[in-house]
Amino acid sequence: MQFSEIVGQQEVKQHLIQSVIENRVSHAQLFLSPEGSGGLPLALAYAQYISCENRKPDDSCGECSSCRKYNKLIHPDLHFSYPFFAKHKEDTALTFIEEWREAFLSNPYLSLDEWRNQVDAENKQANINIAECHAIIKKLSMTQFEAEYKVLIMWLPEYLDKAGNALLKLIEEPPHKTLFLLISQNQDQILNTILSRTQLIKIHRLTDDDVIQFLVNKKGLTEDVATRISYLSEGNIQTAITLSLEDANNNFGIFSGWLRTCFANRGMQAIEFAENTSRIGRENQKNLLKYGMKLLREVIMELSGADNLVHLPGNEKEFVVNFSKTLNLAKAEAIINELEKAHYHIERNANPKILFLDVSLQFIKILKFNTLPSGTQHIYN
Repeated sequence: MQFSEIVGQQEVKQHLIQSVIENRVSHAQLFLSPEGSGGLPLALAYAQYISCENRKPDDSCGECSSCRKYNKLIHPDLHFSYPFFAKHKEDTALTFIEEWREAFLSNPYLSLDEWRNQVDAENKQANINIAECHAIIKKLSMTQFEAEYKVLIMWLPEYLDKAGNALLKLIEEPPHKTLFLLISQNQDQILNTILSRTQLIKIHRLTDDDVIQFLVNKKGLTEDVATRISYLSEGNIQTAITLSLEDANNNFGIFSGWLRTCFANRGMQAIEFAENTSRIGRENQKNLLKYGMKLLREVIMELSGADNLVHLPGNEKEFVVNFSKTLNLAKAEAIINELEKAHYHIERNANPKILFLDVSLQFIKILKFNTLPSGTQHIYN
């Protein structure tokens, strides 16, 4: 992975390159990076640049023996740690390394949900267990094979829990020329004992222009479609990729049709919608719900008098303007709340037919009968 392959983040790239040129490489660094903004590929490009045999002033060469191995994630001095879904207590990240390489190489901006889907984790909880901590200590106690530095890239250290305390001494007093690069999405969830031992590098969310260029140049989308997806993705490349793989206009058609059905109190059509939506697959169901939440947030901006901040294209903008005339803020927030709860239950394998029918009934109460849900718990299994 070279810096030139990474979307945006020019300021961070320059800072990382300069730290190598000036020989100011801190042995433990925490990349605080919102999901989909490039923390993981930046860490890999940084490690590759440090290990490159013929580095350039602005990037690794991409051609030397070290770079070729880094490009395939097989360099003997490069180690990865990440949340995984253990089937046995002795499982470590190495158990899933082939799946990890495949997932990363196909999409360096992958999210935890995307990683979960790659390994077919079902309902297992993600974590970095004590066996993995012991494996890290063992790997990093060995001398380098080829490069000047041994590098451990840990993705999402917030999944260490208390097991991470086993790594404290190693992080504070690492073997010579050992580099820890931690990539986190939530600083508040990291053990304070680890946080205090790392140098923080803040990575900001990508700009809309960065995402547009990525979608046009890498995914072959038209500028109009890329602009709409960029706006909905909120700087998250993973979300943008997901939206680009599906017909976002179709999501608009399905969701707007759903709301119209509920507003008109058409019970049979609501049942038909629930049956049809139950067959489109869990990821598509989640994407539909996430799309609905984003669209309703645009409605809230319209209702709040911030219509100048609504940058949706034609049919979506028209729908937001017209639909906002039938709502108030309380109703719009109630609908978003129902969508958020539905998304939560879909992630936990709720029965989609029952769930979407129940959400439809809640929408009808909100839209037709002015009844706001009281926060009762729903059972969808």
